[in-house]
Amino acid sequence: MTASPAEPARAKGPRWAIWLPLAIFLAFVGLVAIGLFKPADHTVRSRLIGKPMPSFDLPPAQAGRKGLSSATLRDGKVHLVNIFASWCIPCRVESPQLGELAKAGVVIEGISVRDSADNLRTFLSENGDPYAGIGADDDGQVQLALGSSGVPETYVVDGKGIIRYQHVGEIRADQLAMILQKLQEAAL
Repeated sequence: MTASPAEPARAKGPRWAIWLPLAIFLAFVGLVAIGLFKPADHTVRSRLIGKPMPSFDLPPAQAGRKGLSSATLRDGKVHLVNIFASWCIPCRVESPQLGELAKAGVVIEGISVRDSADNLRTFLSENGDPYAGIGADDDGQVQLALGSSGVPETYVVDGKGIIRYQHVGEIRADQLAMILQKLQEAAL
């Protein structure tokens, strides 16, 4: 039998090819669903945890104040070292929490990154000054030595100058108890 002229000829090919777009779509939907129910771990794990603070000696970020050196962090007291900058919006967000920690007796040392004394003075007058000392890291070399990816970033350092915990990003109010716990663990 021959096909009549009014009847179109069927294309020859595998029958499963018609289902291929649907299979690709379902595979994509499955991957998205897996990502939603099991999100990736984006925790930044520092290679410096359990190691001494890198050696540094930063000049004071403001006249009349003390700077910061790695030797200061080996004085037998637990320190919270906060890397910040006046131009950093999240640094403003965490300021009240740093103030609360300072009121609780936590020794907070600051490292001001790529900042000017005038901008820093304004920042501290507007947001509070919880710092025992602030070192000026004008070229960002100490920040890089710590493996810091940005500001703010905070380190719990034990009395021997060993880094015990790294907190990436601003410290939020709901994280104060956890930070205090990390400070207590570093004191042991």
